[in-house]
Amino acid sequence: QVQLVESGGGSVQAGDSLRLSCAASGRPFSPFHMGWFRQAPGKEREFVVSMRWGGGSIYYADSVKGRFTISNDNAKNTVYLQMNSLKPEDTAVYYCAASTVGFFTTSPINYQYWGQGTQVTVSS
Repeated sequence: QVQLVESGGGSVQAGDSLRLSCAASGRPFSPFHMGWFRQAPGKEREFVVSMRWGGGSIYYADSVKGRFTISNDNAKNTVYLQMNSLKPEDTAVYYCAASTVGFFTTSPINYQYWGQGTQVTVSS
């Protein structure tokens, strides 16, 4: 069983930066895509960004393009989300997820493994 553990959330002011980490453990880890989603209170889980594991295509939601950057360290089975110029509307629980389907997808139902989530709160 694959386990994903996020860290790095917190409370910041608008304009600040945060870096989230997601460490994978368990059986040999070779997803097709790794992604980040977020969920604000009363809202559905929202796609943020996804990347092809091992390098290649990266897809960002329009709402974070130019401000957020995803990266990974294959040797550490870890994916990162650098979040700059944070806005109050970025406030949410952020989830790391891994997909084994063989195509890019923004739908949460196509991601088989999920972390427990980490809270990000941005105040104005």
